Amino acid sequence: MTPLAVVPIFVNAGAAILPAVLAGIVSLAAILFKPREWLRICRTRPAVPLGLLAAGILLWLTVGWFSRAPAASSRNNNPPTGETNWVRFALDLQQAEIRAATQPEANQSNTEATAPSLPNYFRSGPARTGHACGPSPIGLQALWEYPGEENAMMLSSPIVCGNAVYGASTVLDPPGSYGAVFRLNAASGEAVWCTTLKDPQTKKDFKGFFSSPALSADGKSLLIGQGLHLDFESELVCLDTQTGAVRWMIPTPLHVEGSPAIEGDIVVAGAGAVEKEPEHKPKGNPEKEGNPGYVFAARISDGKLLWKYPVIDPESSPAIIDGVAYIGSGVNGNAVCALRIAPDEELKTKGLDRLVWKTTTPYPATGAVSIDGDLVIIGCGKGDFVFAAPDPEGLVLALDRSTGAIRWKTVIPDAVLGAIAIRDGKAIVPVRNGEVLALDLTHNGSILWRTPLGENAAVLAAPAFTGSYVYAMNQRGYLFVLDATHGNVIERHYLNSPNNPGEQGLSLSAPFITGGKLFVGTETGGLRAFTGKTLIE
Repeated sequence: MTPLAVVPIFVNAGAAILPAVLAGIVSLAAILFKPREWLRICRTRPAVPLGLLAAGILLWLTVGWFSRAPAASSRNNNPPTGETNWVRFALDLQQAEIRAATQPEANQSNTEATAPSLPNYFRSGPARTGHACGPSPIGLQALWEYPGEENAMMLSSPIVCGNAVYGASTVLDPPGSYGAVFRLNAASGEAVWCTTLKDPQTKKDFKGFFSSPALSADGKSLLIGQGLHLDFESELVCLDTQTGAVRWMIPTPLHVEGSPAIEGDIVVAGAGAVEKEPEHKPKGNPEKEGNPGYVFAARISDGKLLWKYPVIDPESSPAIIDGVAYIGSGVNGNAVCALRIAPDEELKTKGLDRLVWKTTTPYPATGAVSIDGDLVIIGCGKGDFVFAAPDPEGLVLALDRSTGAIRWKTVIPDAVLGAIAIRDGKAIVPVRNGEVLALDLTHNGSILWRTPLGENAAVLAAPAFTGSYVYAMNQRGYLFVLDATHGNVIERHYLNSPNNPGEQGLSLSAPFITGGKLFVGTETGGLRAFTGKTLIE
């Protein structure tokens, strides 16, 4: 039997609080004596409950007397500075009790984390479903909110492992930015650690994060890219998942916006180009400002750089299958590349080239690569995360994983920038014009349904797809829950702060679902967690 909480609620101007006091006494008695013992005492020693009742009445009268005195001399109805808001305290305590009752893992150690199943990177692996395990939550209700630093935006998408939520934030500080990487308790939202310095010796801050975190196979290392699109001299960062300490960094002359992918002890990421107006091409020193970009790999265990391979503007998040990384080439590149991830020495011994194949695309291939069996699936199109094209066009391409040959393509009305979620022969596609589409992978990508999520609100983030439901964010901060069979909208929730609505259209974080809970970042509402009724998939 769960004991009742003792909740002190004090009301100004002598309002009646006897019921709260009596409830507190009964709760205290239940806690101290247990119900059966309490009833026995009431029968055999009636003076005890009468004494407690008298004490409660005396407390009521005392509080009423003292609460009236300040009210008489007060010039306004606002509580004095530093006064405890007991109503808020009571509501917070009630929420905490609900979490404790429904989320038993809240009592687990903050430092515990189950090692992830392979692989565990952006959108939960190559299929990019954003669904790790467990039932689908519907009738979403807020569980907790982690605000991060003041004015922090969660452009990065969270990843969850056991009772640990990993995420990253960005604070814009023109002309630059700074950021943080953090680990939270999945049940309570409390911070286990938050790292803001990439170099504690020089007190050098992290730059903002667009990249999303990935976890090593043993769950001990967190890998994430550094920098936003206009940043130079950023890094691929590895942090200790238990402490948040930086284990190693691999510097690049550019930035790492794409989320890294992992296979075994190797992590692969892309260093993207910084294009200059008006030609939208890199300019300057070819080793820095004029660098068109490259893909690189490192060994996770010791941070050794294994290889670099030139690919134009690889902002895409790679997917790795059987020792081959598939990654898109963005602005000025317009291609998808397949690269072997083994170290140079191993490829030389086997007489193999790094490049397996390269397939040209009609538009920049900026979005994350998704894998479905023997197909490599990627979206492309005109426009980017900030600016829409005046003549929008888009495409979803399915390429043969072995040869890169185009197996089929589906014309889309605008650019596809977020990852495409794949499950059960169906692909869920986010479109920059504000639609979410479902494609039938068993019939060459034919469109099953299309659902607009609001006027003038692009869908830039990847959707989560559990099989029965689709969870998608638009850039204005609205989270939609759709029926995956027909695309009907069944729920809509505004996630930005009501006191600070997102005005920049930077709701770019993608929902992540595991264990019947949904986790997602927002532009102004922090990183948020939701629970709800659940449907077993």
